[in-house]
Amino acid sequence: MYVYCLTDDGENWVFYCVSATKTLNRGISEFVVMAADTEPLEILLHLPLLAEDKNVPYVFVPSKQALGRACGVTRPVIACSVTSNEGSQLKSQIQQLKDAIEKLLI
Repeated sequence: MYVYCLTDDGENWVFYCVSATKTLNRGISEFVVMAADTEPLEILLHLPLLAEDKNVPYVFVPSKQALGRACGVTRPVIACSVTSNEGSQLKSQIQQLKDAIEKLLI
């Protein structure tokens, strides 16, 4: 299942593990956020390996419910990939988050 949600300024948020994999493979992902309480966890454990291969930062958050709320949907979300468009007003905020996530990985 693919859910694409477009925010007011054109930023694309791609939800669910399959879509996060696709954005990583296409090279358009800025960073990936995954839920640590995913059951079974194995369904998303390929994402950190893929993200490292593509030099994309990633982070785990404690709750898939909280990740869903942060993504603006009512359902739990196990992984989301943040992409950005050229000329986006959120580009600097996305870069700040990306830098913060990269610091966590060091």
